[in-house]
Amino acid sequence: MPDTPNFTHYWAAAMVTGVAVMGLLWAEYRRSQGGKWLFKPVAAASFVYAALALGAHTHSYGQWVVVALILSLIGDILLIPAAVGGAFLAGLGAFLLGHLGFVIAFLVRGVDWTWTWVCGVFFSLVGVGVYRWLAPDVSRAMKAPVIAYIFVITMMIATSIGTAIHHTSGVIPVAATLFWLSDISVARGRFKDSGFTNRLWGIPFYFGAQIIFAYATFHQ
Repeated sequence: MPDTPNFTHYWAAAMVTGVAVMGLLWAEYRRSQGGKWLFKPVAAASFVYAALALGAHTHSYGQWVVVALILSLIGDILLIPAAVGGAFLAGLGAFLLGHLGFVIAFLVRGVDWTWTWVCGVFFSLVGVGVYRWLAPDVSRAMKAPVIAYIFVITMMIATSIGTAIHHTSGVIPVAATLFWLSDISVARGRFKDSGFTNRLWGIPFYFGAQIIFAYATFHQ
């Protein structure tokens, strides 16, 4: 990849992600596993390329974002199967590591610790509420992974706000919030309601978040 930002390639990758997301929504509506295997990897690979196109690999913050995006891509692929089994746990693990990658990226970029702790406490309380909502439908084997995941996404969104305040950025918390909401959509879809309406907003939120994270690597 070139070391200088290439916005033409970035916007082309963003458009590919957008088109693939529309295809993925169609596949979800039609319950087409073949369509999911076609469109989801394309959408995910495109957001990784979008970050590279802007030169994310040339600085430490961007490098950690790229790591997080690649782990998200892996998680996307592992979550394509419909069953809540080994692949789902592996996908959950990949996304958990991806969120940790974003946390490290934000710490590398720098955070305002006061706001990070305040937001951490607030979103921890929200996370407890989310877990209490999910818990009746979560199997005993899945409870610990779900708790760990909620803890990590709480760290991710708290540090995203902390880094945005430390070094002004309007887009990083937007991306983090969209990602956080999309995770709620995934959890709701797996444990509560697997209907299409849940995916209709969760999928665009998720891929939109990743494209915004990629864009934020240029505006360090």
